[in-house]
Amino acid sequence: MTESGAAVTFEVPGLSEPVEILIDRWGVPHLYAASREDLFLAQGFNAARDRLFQIDLWRRRGLGLLAEVLGPEYAEHDRAARLFLYRGDMAAEREAYGPDTERTTTAFVHGINAFVTLCRTQREYLPPEFRLLDYEPAYWEPADVARIRSHGLYYNVHDEVQRALTLRDFGPEVEELRKVREPAHELRVPEGLDLSVIPDDVLRVYRMATTPPWAANAPRQGIDGSNNWVLAPSRTATGRPLLANDPHRAVTLPALRYLAHLSAPGLDVIGAGEPALPGVSIGHNGRLAFGLTIFPIDQEDLYVYRTDPADPKRFAYGDGWEAMTKVTETIPVRGGEPVTTDLWFTRHGPVIDERPDRAAAFAVRAAWLEPGMAPYLGSMDYMGAAGPDAFVAAMERWGAPGENQVYAAPDGTTGWRPAGRVPVRRGWDGTLPVPGDGRYEWDGHHPVGALPSVRDPEDGWFATANQLNLPAEYPNAERTVTYDWYAPHRHHRLAETLAARSDWTAADCVALQNDYVSLPAREIQPLLAGLTSDDSQVAGALKLLRDWDASLDADSPAAALFEIWYRRHLRPELLRRALARLLPEERVAGALARVLPAEDASADPRVDLSLLLAPGERLGPDPDAAIRAAILTSLGPAMEETAKLLGPDPGAWRWGALHQALPHHPLAGLLGAEAAGWSSVGPAPRGGSGDTVSATAYGPGFRQSGGATFRLVVDVGSWDDSVAMNAPGQSGDPGSPHYRDLFEPWAADEAFPLLYSRERIEEHTTRRITLVPGVAPGE
Repeated sequence: MTESGAAVTFEVPGLSEPVEILIDRWGVPHLYAASREDLFLAQGFNAARDRLFQIDLWRRRGLGLLAEVLGPEYAEHDRAARLFLYRGDMAAEREAYGPDTERTTTAFVHGINAFVTLCRTQREYLPPEFRLLDYEPAYWEPADVARIRSHGLYYNVHDEVQRALTLRDFGPEVEELRKVREPAHELRVPEGLDLSVIPDDVLRVYRMATTPPWAANAPRQGIDGSNNWVLAPSRTATGRPLLANDPHRAVTLPALRYLAHLSAPGLDVIGAGEPALPGVSIGHNGRLAFGLTIFPIDQEDLYVYRTDPADPKRFAYGDGWEAMTKVTETIPVRGGEPVTTDLWFTRHGPVIDERPDRAAAFAVRAAWLEPGMAPYLGSMDYMGAAGPDAFVAAMERWGAPGENQVYAAPDGTTGWRPAGRVPVRRGWDGTLPVPGDGRYEWDGHHPVGALPSVRDPEDGWFATANQLNLPAEYPNAERTVTYDWYAPHRHHRLAETLAARSDWTAADCVALQNDYVSLPAREIQPLLAGLTSDDSQVAGALKLLRDWDASLDADSPAAALFEIWYRRHLRPELLRRALARLLPEERVAGALARVLPAEDASADPRVDLSLLLAPGERLGPDPDAAIRAAILTSLGPAMEETAKLLGPDPGAWRWGALHQALPHHPLAGLLGAEAAGWSSVGPAPRGGSGDTVSATAYGPGFRQSGGATFRLVVDVGSWDDSVAMNAPGQSGDPGSPHYRDLFEPWAADEAFPLLYSRERIEEHTTRRITLVPGVAPGE
């Protein structure tokens, strides 16, 4: 390695030719290589250069190796992770992706390992977390990338279980108050399913496998709030298409996604992916722009087994008993003896719970444990697509998660193509757990081509926001995608805004990505008209909310009151009144706790708005009076809570004084005082909520838990005019100038130029890295 000012050269074993990396002023690396193999080796090296600790932790969590470096309290999480590793045929796994995926993934991993060796031999490159926690970064195997499956967003075993428990304890009418199913669909308990044997914590091991142990303040796995849209030339000011995408996940330090530009003969792609994976999943390649949001295919089922009282490791199947399969593994433990553990599997999947006292066991069947389903690895097959047809063809091979893929080409073509494997369930619908006795098997998958799609939408735009977007004529009963869609309000806001103009620009799209208008608030406001109160506090609240524009801006007093009132007072009051008509008084509190959504998952106002706007008889014989009473009864306590939090003067209230972004390092609690200056970033005031286009979910303390830290708008055909954002910064190295440099611009809803042409990149290059062929140690 040689270094001089802003230029540095590294010798990297495995390279055949030198690779240039130009780092622009926003921290985006632009990689130029003479071959694809060199390019992806360099991508792995560069990802480790900027994000080594993050990707090392990603690997350890996915493979079940946390206890090896963090101690015995993580051994249980390691066991859970190992249950959900891919354990199938690696040949079938390799064949499921594009033809170059295995070769490029191997090169990518070799690049990571080259930087690991550099850190082990030249300690100045070692990220500080390894020193503070006293362990070394690990070397990777190419198979690690494919075997790790538990980092994606998957559906819908949580919903199955919550439905089952609510039906078990309170009945179907209470379940209707918990969550809306779309399309409208009557629940049927599968024949042979005994709801009483399902324990409340049946998903405990599953949750440990799919949720980081340090993510107490992150939204639970499966919570999303992503948006994307495409605009045809007829809708834009320039006559060029636009593509916008702002995928939402947990707000983390460092960011979940990493922007990179990968250029080699035959490939010139720029955009974002996850730093532990090769390639780019959202971006453009100079011929096509592409973006994704979750299309929540039901790819999971909970199987409930009747086990043999004489041998609990056997379960009833068909006309006899079938034995579970045992895999014994040893979990290394720092500061303790290795833990030998038995992992049990059935023909359907990993066993996550056993209750011999009830002669019952439970396993999860997950499509994402099948070959070709490593999350987002399928992007290697489409990121180089020469045009729309090639892109759509690649979707035939996409596995998981289910995604709304949108695309746009310079010739004006725009489109939407949902992708992902949809299990065939003949005679049952996947809404509830099922017996594992052979009556409820998957019969392969529906062809991806059976899903609907759109090319060149008639209105000149198409948008997705995780909402039900199957056309009315789609036969969901026969080819069920899911009944668990996200609320439609973000999409409704996109639709009314996109359809209203024909002069859209990239800057306008950025503004829409950061839109804070709450449609639930706007729908509730008319109910306040004409209401009066002798209580001056309630009267003041009515005026404040009636005079408001329904935008949850960070500096809005009314936004602060509305969020506290709606989520913490009005919603529980409405549900309490509805439950009181269904249950004895002593059971209402328990039912209310069951149907109230978790606060960071409460971006679903469908039940609340239904009770307010179309109550039927659910609130009693005089629903209008009940609604007025619920509003007036709940406003007083909401005003009191807001005053307690923000002071007595409503004019001084600010939503952003409560609702703030404060991302923490995942292991902040273990790093100690030396890391205090960089183990968190912020706080920054934030607008919005989980109901707004800028979906800024938050938990009990109002801290933003989820949102779009990465945003992209592609000016299709004028690629240098594209813009992006990735917060808090591109780098995960606390010593880098790009560790937190984008946090304030992100919080201010800004974007930076995503430069593509070499000429423009050179103008804004702040650092040059050259990778040259080297010799591996010991050779």
